[in-house]
Amino acid sequence: QVQLVESGGGLVQAGGSLRLSCVASGSIFSINAMAWYRQAPGKQRELVAVLTSGGSTNYGDSVKGRFTISRANVKNTVYLQLNSLKAEDTAVYYCNADITGPPGRGNYWGQGTQVTVSS
Repeated sequence: QVQLVESGGGLVQAGGSLRLSCVASGSIFSINAMAWYRQAPGKQRELVAVLTSGGSTNYGDSVKGRFTISRANVKNTVYLQLNSLKAEDTAVYYCNADITGPPGRGNYWGQGTQVTVSS
């Protein structure tokens, strides 16, 4: 069983910053990639950033240059640094991971953390 737990969301003013964390736990042989998605009210879930086990990163167009995904020194933890926040960044942010464990390779989601940016 694999669990992803996000933290770090909250209310911030436009132009401010937040750092989100995602910790993966459970029966994990290897983490192939970890990513952040977000979903705003009435909109589809969209990719924010992805980090592969090889260190490659990719970002959604709307967050390039403002958000940074990185691997923490703590095992199985990834950060998302959100800078220069805008009202349109308001959404529930979800951690996603491509993980190999005893049952094989699977895709897992966290429960999400709310980010609200006030203008």
